[in-house]
Amino acid sequence: MLLHADQSAGLPRMGGMARADGVVIASENFWAFARRDGSLSEGTMPSPPAVVRRVPLLRGLVRLGLSLAPLARGTGVARARERLFLLAALLAPLSLVFLPHWVSLPLGIATAALLLVWLLRGRTLFLHGAEHRAIAAAESRELVSTWLAAAKPTRFSPRCGTNFAALVLPVSLLAGHLWPLPAEAYTPFAVSLLSLALTMELWQLVQASRYRVARAFLLPGLALQRLTTREPSDEETRIALTAVASVLRRELA
Repeated sequence: MLLHADQSAGLPRMGGMARADGVVIASENFWAFARRDGSLSEGTMPSPPAVVRRVPLLRGLVRLGLSLAPLARGTGVARARERLFLLAALLAPLSLVFLPHWVSLPLGIATAALLLVWLLRGRTLFLHGAEHRAIAAAESRELVSTWLAAAKPTRFSPRCGTNFAALVLPVSLLAGHLWPLPAEAYTPFAVSLLSLALTMELWQLVQASRYRVARAFLLPGLALQRLTTREPSDEETRIALTAVASVLRRELA
């Protein structure tokens, strides 16, 4: 399958997600989760309605939510307890807005720290690098040579969620500063949603731009990937390549 993909003229754009026990690779239509124990789970990606794709801001939020589909569904990528923890971490900011600032601030920091520890536990950092390397191998048509460890494409990715997170912070600060309505209990939540939507629009523009100056927006995230990725072993890279092969097998069928 990797050889066939290397010889194909066009391959779908792919993204991924590193887990402590494996790597998720997803295209617009399919996803695959290759685990360290050699098992493999496969599924299809949900697609937003056509009308939603044409609505600015809303389309970004929907796309961001759908990218978590392999985690949210009962597909074996995340256990039930993990899904509950992730849901609680995402909904926690809603409850914090009703608490005094001196309480909400430390609770918010603690929630973010717990979520970060959960996301980066185990071999996640190494498998994160493997995810990037496998996708880069597909884009440079070096899948077979990467499997054989003859090539080692970059472990840094311009489409990594780390880059998106690095963009969210300045956009959130700017949105909070320019918020035109009187401050209410719902304001932090509204600003957060608006910031995510605006960042997704900016993210799409940067990804689609052919101008190098637009890529300057990605530099903070690429620098941050030195902390969120580690150099993967050949075995870890093959785990990610197994997931890539699963997605491409169905895309190219």
